[in-house]
Amino acid sequence: MKTNCLILLLFILLPTYVLADNRFQELYANIHQFISQQKAEVGVAIIVDGKDTVTVENNRHYPLMSVFKLHQALAVGDYCTKHHISFDTLLTVNKADLLPNTYSPLRDQHPHGGKFSLKQLMEYTLHLSDNNACDILFKLTGGPAETDRYIRSLGVNDFSIQYTEDDMHRDLNRSYENWSTPLATAEVIEALLTRTLFDKPHQEFIKEALVTCQTGTNRIVRPLQEKNVTVGHKTGTGDYNASGQLMAINDAGFVQLPNGHRYTLVVFVKDSQESMEHTEAIIAQISDMVYQAFTKPR
Repeated sequence: MKTNCLILLLFILLPTYVLADNRFQELYANIHQFISQQKAEVGVAIIVDGKDTVTVENNRHYPLMSVFKLHQALAVGDYCTKHHISFDTLLTVNKADLLPNTYSPLRDQHPHGGKFSLKQLMEYTLHLSDNNACDILFKLTGGPAETDRYIRSLGVNDFSIQYTEDDMHRDLNRSYENWSTPLATAEVIEALLTRTLFDKPHQEFIKEALVTCQTGTNRIVRPLQEKNVTVGHKTGTGDYNASGQLMAINDAGFVQLPNGHRYTLVVFVKDSQESMEHTEAIIAQISDMVYQAFTKPR
């Protein structure tokens, strides 16, 4: 009986990976060694072809920052399907909706507001990480609590979405309350890619919006720019906390290889004492390690 308990304990403590071949063990070891040298908390999740999984430092709560706009987009898709609303439906955006002290290309380009389709607002949130557009969509769909509820309905649990962008702007510490493990966010991406969640045109639009994302090109995308791959991703960028650390620099996405294989990669960096450039380079280096692991000859 004691032997069985010991085996169970070891299973719980071991990193998560399916031993398809030595690549997974080697990749885990290489990433673990690399992140141990960084002045930051780094968490990584990789899912290969929807089944083989590697996680490193997955047992922490990492601030999502704008990565949660992906979660929100799925909740918008569900809301529109249930209410028989097209993504082409127009919303009136008033000047009062365009808060001045936050990142918002929507406000900068349309300072007096106007009428915008749901599709346009999601392009602002997914392509450009617009904070005002995000909170306008929250008002439509019932706020962060409804996004949290919908993602949990997909069977994803190791996360929490409690606050809007404006809430976090008013109190930076609230950013730590919108959190996820890397694996939970990878599961959200896998749901988008492999499950029928709502109307197909809506779902395909969100997938394509990740592929055409314009932020964070120095992260997951950087080592893949000259490769024959398709990359879709959503970034998140935090401010500096009271200790002078970067609260969060994140990237979460998927990589489609030309041989038909695919992997989902999530890298969250929390409380980084490194510069912005170095912190983004951490994500880029891990992205390159993963790509090399699954494209080099066995």
